[in-house]
Amino acid sequence: MQQIPLGSQGLVTSALGLGCMGMSAYYGGATEAGSVDTIRRALDLGVTLFDTAEAYGPFENEKLLGRVLGGDRDRVVVASKFATDFTDDGTPIGLDGSPEHARRAIDRSLRHLGTDHVDLWYLHRADPNVPIEDTVGAMAEAVTAGKARYIGVSETSSETLRRAHATFPITAIQSEYSLFERDTEHNGVLDTAAELGIGFVPFSPLGRGFLSGTVTRKDDLPEGDARRNLPRFSDEAIDANLRVVEALKVIADEKGVTTAQLALAWLIQANTVPIPGTTKASRVEENVAAADVVLTTSDLDRIEAASPHGVAVGPRNTEAGMARDRG
Repeated sequence: MQQIPLGSQGLVTSALGLGCMGMSAYYGGATEAGSVDTIRRALDLGVTLFDTAEAYGPFENEKLLGRVLGGDRDRVVVASKFATDFTDDGTPIGLDGSPEHARRAIDRSLRHLGTDHVDLWYLHRADPNVPIEDTVGAMAEAVTAGKARYIGVSETSSETLRRAHATFPITAIQSEYSLFERDTEHNGVLDTAAELGIGFVPFSPLGRGFLSGTVTRKDDLPEGDARRNLPRFSDEAIDANLRVVEALKVIADEKGVTTAQLALAWLIQANTVPIPGTTKASRVEENVAAADVVLTTSDLDRIEAASPHGVAVGPRNTEAGMARDRG
């Protein structure tokens, strides 16, 4: 797979990464064996960006990734995140952007990952009670100490991104972005990142599964899957949202690709590095092939007509989730 710069600070990754969250948290249905096979297949196919967080599990996803990477650790980019503090047994304490927590969190992540550094260390969510300058200042200490190579932020506003970058160079911002969720094009975040030379990493690049074509009704989701509580997966919204997928599938079929590949190619061609999550090796193969899909101007125009900003029915998250994401 092609390796490209992520941001302007020197980090290089594959054009598409692997989001590992669903292997340990929120979506359900994952098995350890399937997750191991998925990570190893991604390695075989040239994926070098692996995304995790201490909140996934908590801790279990970092431990899983550390175990599987083993001797391949030095040839990949490991990205992890911190924000919520936890007790050592994984009980959440609450959002904490204090420098003291940042210093504890990086050491804990390194221990769970079984490594002496993370390549990209994100602030998972900004703490409204702590100035972003204080949090980023502590993250910069981790870079100076060699515990992190680069730092990033996740789901911040354009203003917070500017303040963070003014404190210490931000390599990447991770936010939800897909053909289903295009708010970053309209709230200034995407433009600010481009202006400052900050790489953009879309999470949920397949609309939390909608654009993969695997979800056609709520009962397709495993029991305990957090998406069952999201507005876009409600009985009232799901049929309308599937019509968007059907319109995109017409374009994908004509190009001889899947809807997921079309959606990922759209993001890659927009100079972002998406991190689709999956627990199946076959899906990794499908997703990686999206990096070779070329979209013409005509394709892009048709995609825009089929899935413009605001097309999805329902908010992208619960009310509590949206409040947390307004950093």
